[in-house]
Amino acid sequence: MKAVVQRVSAATVHVAEECVGAIRTGYVVFLGVAHGDTEEDLEYLARKILGLRIFPDETGRMNRSITEIEGEILLVSQFTLQADTRKGRRPGFDRAAPPDEAVPLYEAMISRLAGEVPVRTGQFGARMSVALTNEGPVTIILESTDRTRRSPS
Repeated sequence: MKAVVQRVSAATVHVAEECVGAIRTGYVVFLGVAHGDTEEDLEYLARKILGLRIFPDETGRMNRSITEIEGEILLVSQFTLQADTRKGRRPGFDRAAPPDEAVPLYEAMISRLAGEVPVRTGQFGARMSVALTNEGPVTIILESTDRTRRSPS
């Protein structure tokens, strides 16, 4: 499971020219679910997303989490995060979980995050238009496989 987290001052997502989600200060989280992802992957990413200290404190240093600033999350499913670009110029998407696997995990992520902060969403599987103002800019890439990797010493 991969997540791209962008710190924003505002964001919207539209489907067929209708706004289906909008937030002010918080994160836009693009979430890509891979074959074989589990609740453990989801929980790892949820804890990371909620615990990231990438909002400025009173000195301007990135030291506050989304829960501390009472921010919001716009969660958008994005299977293209699972693209395989190692060969050729056209990405392959075999790593991406099919909807019957991905939807339950996507919905579980919504519930998990919504237990801590307000969450708005896009529409799974729809062609969406996302507009955002990335503050900083700050963009963090999280992968659930990182929980099993050793940190460099």
